[in-house]
Amino acid sequence: MSKVRNVGVIGLGAMGLGVARSLLRAGFAVHACDVRQEVLDKFAAEGGVACATPAIMAPSVDVLITLVVNAAQTETVLFGEHGAAAALKPGSVVISSATVAPDFAIALGQRLAAAGILMLDAPVSGGAARAASGEMTMMTSGPAAVYAKIEDILSGMAGKVYRLGDEHGIGAKVKIINQLLAGVHIAASAEAMALGLREGVNPDALYEVITHSAGNSWMFENRVPHILSGDYTPLSAVDIFVKDLGLVLDTARRSKFPLPLSAAAHQMFMMASTAGHGGEDDSAVIKIFPGIDLPTPKQV
Repeated sequence: MSKVRNVGVIGLGAMGLGVARSLLRAGFAVHACDVRQEVLDKFAAEGGVACATPAIMAPSVDVLITLVVNAAQTETVLFGEHGAAAALKPGSVVISSATVAPDFAIALGQRLAAAGILMLDAPVSGGAARAASGEMTMMTSGPAAVYAKIEDILSGMAGKVYRLGDEHGIGAKVKIINQLLAGVHIAASAEAMALGLREGVNPDALYEVITHSAGNSWMFENRVPHILSGDYTPLSAVDIFVKDLGLVLDTARRSKFPLPLSAAAHQMFMMASTAGHGGEDDSAVIKIFPGIDLPTPKQV
C-alpha cells in the first residue's frame, strides 16, 4: 500500500479552495493555510488539515501550492516572517500558481533552487467551477525532474496540464497572454451589453441571441449573467484585471510592443476601480458607462 502524500495549499480563495478539495477527493493529505480562519475551519471539517502559518505547514508537506493573488503575496507566504521556504525540506516542490510577471517567476525559481527547493511555474485558468471539479487548465514550465515528482498531484488538480518548456517564466508568459484576452473580452462584453441597455434592447434576449451567434465568447457567456442578475459578488474582481492587464502592458512595454486593445481595457478597469468597484466582480466594469439602466439584484 502506497504512502499517502502530504500536499500544502496556501490560499483558499475561489481557485485555491477548489484545488484543495480536488486533492482531498484524489486521496492526498491536504494541509491548508489562509488568512481567513472561518475558511480554514470549514476546510478542516471536510477532512483537511488547517495550518496557522505557511512556516508551520511547510515541514509536513513535500509539495506546496501557492494560489495567492499576486507576486507580493507569493513573496510573503514563501519568504516573509512566517514564510514557508525556510521550513521546507530540501527536495520539496513549490508549485507557483499566482499570476505574476515572467521575470518574477524566473527569479523565484532561482531563489528556491538556492535553498534546495524545486519549483514549477504553473499559473492556472478555468474559474472556480473547474478548480472545484479538478478540471482547470495549468500553464506550466520547469525542469523535467519537477514533473517526475508531482505528476500524480497535477493529475489530481487539473484536467489539462500544458508543459511549455524547461525554463521558468514561460508559464507566466502564456498566462498573461490569456489574461490579455480575458480582460479584453470582459471589457468588450460590458461595452456591448451597455450599448444594448442604452438602446432599450431586452438584456435577457440580447444574451440569448449573442450566446448563439458569432459574437459570443467564453467570457461573454460566463460574465454577462452576473450583469443580468445584478449580482457582483466577486469571483474574480475588477482589481484583479487592473493588476493582470498591468502585467500585460509592463511586459510589452519592455520590448516597445504596442497593445492598443489591452491598454483600452486596462483603462476601463481602472475607471471602475477608481469609482469604487474594485472589490466587485470584474463584470462590474459595465458600471463605468453613463446613462444605462442596470438590472437590480434578483430576489431568490
